[in-house]
Amino acid sequence: MASATSSTVDARPGGADVHLPDTAQDLVKILITGPFGVGKTTLIRSVSEIRPLHTEEQLTEASAQVDDLSGVRDKSTTTVAIDFGRISLPGGVVLYLFGTPGQERFRPLWDDIAYGALGALVLVDARRIDASFDVLGLVEETGLPYAVAINTFPDAPRHHTPGQLRAALDLEPTTPMVICDAREADSSVDALLTLVQHL
Repeated sequence: MASATSSTVDARPGGADVHLPDTAQDLVKILITGPFGVGKTTLIRSVSEIRPLHTEEQLTEASAQVDDLSGVRDKSTTTVAIDFGRISLPGGVVLYLFGTPGQERFRPLWDDIAYGALGALVLVDARRIDASFDVLGLVEETGLPYAVAINTFPDAPRHHTPGQLRAALDLEPTTPMVICDAREADSSVDALLTLVQHL
């Protein structure tokens, strides 16, 4: 398993200090959730100002019997516990990002990871909208406020309007929904800001 080191210098370009900035005022726990293969690890990696912690392992033949690889055939790793990262936003807000595993077999971890979270960013793959229903139901059961981010993939359908996507996901009118590219830091930050503004 990959893990964060105890170094005081970040591994990202520029080597930022991993300590909290003096301007930090509000420390907020946020869930990054969604189904298997939707881009949660990628989003956290793209925005974290510290070296993110990832608990990724190689997919095995045994997991192929359990995990549905429909629509994510090229995926070779999976999160088996959590992803973790941190990002400081303007105004002294610091988000601690906890990425949840996407498979049903890791459901017992979900309640523990969600404990103390202020809200959730639910990533959705427009190629596999139905794969998001269980996670959306889980977030709603916990009562967490959430925003939805449609993660763009190169082969995702481009003809769906935001209204069609909202209707397909059966979102409440007050639930924010944005389009994002989890690989791009600016796009991912915009999705997080949408959630923070909603909270």
